[in-house]
Amino acid sequence: MDSSLAQDKIMSLKTYITTLLLFIAFIGVSQEVWTLEECVDYAIEHNLQVKNTSYNNESSRESYRQSVRDLLPSVNGSTDYSIRYGRSADPQTNDFVNTQFFSNNYSLNANLDLFRGFQKLNTIRASKFIYKATQEDILQEKFLLAFRVMSAYYDIKFFEGLVANSLEQLEISQGNYDLVKKQVELGLMAGADLYEAESNLLGDKLLLTQNRNQLTNAKLVLIQEMNLTEVSDIKLKESLEETLLNEDVTLDSLYQSARGFVPLVKSQEYRVTAAKKQLQATRGGLFPSLSLFAGYGTSYFETNVDENGNVIPFRTQFSDNTSKFVGAQLNIPISNGWSNHSRVKQQKIAYMQAKNNLEIQEQELFQLLQQLVQDNRALIAEYEQSAKQVESQQIAFTIAQKRYEKGLINALELFQAKNLYGVAQNQNLQVGLRLKVNQSTIDFYNGLPIFNIN
Repeated sequence: MDSSLAQDKIMSLKTYITTLLLFIAFIGVSQEVWTLEECVDYAIEHNLQVKNTSYNNESSRESYRQSVRDLLPSVNGSTDYSIRYGRSADPQTNDFVNTQFFSNNYSLNANLDLFRGFQKLNTIRASKFIYKATQEDILQEKFLLAFRVMSAYYDIKFFEGLVANSLEQLEISQGNYDLVKKQVELGLMAGADLYEAESNLLGDKLLLTQNRNQLTNAKLVLIQEMNLTEVSDIKLKESLEETLLNEDVTLDSLYQSARGFVPLVKSQEYRVTAAKKQLQATRGGLFPSLSLFAGYGTSYFETNVDENGNVIPFRTQFSDNTSKFVGAQLNIPISNGWSNHSRVKQQKIAYMQAKNNLEIQEQELFQLLQQLVQDNRALIAEYEQSAKQVESQQIAFTIAQKRYEKGLINALELFQAKNLYGVAQNQNLQVGLRLKVNQSTIDFYNGLPIFNIN
């Protein structure tokens, strides 16, 4: 009995320790602090669309390799086994016989293209550039994901700031409410002032709840972009780098830098070159083609007998019935319903369309950078003005607070000053984070390593 009790205690202790360790591990995971770079790295590693683009790249790589292997001669072997019934021709003598017999044939053929208007060489070059284009597509998909993660990351920072400002406003409202309540109890203020203070306090509590809900939604967006499973909350690094007011951004230099490495443009450049090579390959179909062919064959016939009427053995027939051939074939396209010329025209249109798509990408890139530069100037001006407005509203609210405590202004005027101060704080926070995202985007197009992406 004592032994059983001891064992139960040991099992209970083991269960307790295991549960404690699991709880500690869970707390450790849930309290993991993420930086922007870590969020981007995790998202890229676990994003399904990036994986799908990688599969496209692997497919184009195999197409490129196969286009190279197409230069090798084609070799095919064949064999057949047939049984004939009734009246049929003897394959050995060509005489008609009424005997059931079987025959067995073997052949090995090879074909090598010597000249096909350089179609295969140009196809190799075209598939190689398509392969390079899909490599750029992977990089482009990673960059797009990184920007979405960065946007979601700073949205969380914005709503965290709103929550912090709401808590500050709520603390002020709570202090005013407590002050008014004491003043009313002392008979120094009317009950209406307490109702106004309570209304303002409840309004700040509601605003805090709304901002917390928006923060929760913003975290969900980031979690989904990262494909982070089995979590409902994420904690980000507290501090952000100081926003730099960089006004020395010129559109021309920014475009020249971005034009040289942006994957979307480079991918389209490769596709233009691929379309050009494919056009040259299609034109090769208008030229004569020359190929070399060779073959080896043998057979076995049950009707093949010697002078004594015995069927000649398989090995002897295999050697005696051997046939070999070698030759060259010249094919001159004269008229195939004008199909070759039509294919050339279609491919020429595809080439012109690829060039036009490249111009579209260049135009969209230029317009994007143009908007970034303009937004940069505007946001810098807004940020500087909003910072001054925060200082001004803070001073105005401090003065209003002191005047209210002395009874020089009513509660409504104090609440208006407090709300204006809160609005100024939120505007400055929003403009500051928008400026941070905008300048990070400009730095990216300037070729700076904003994201650690290979």
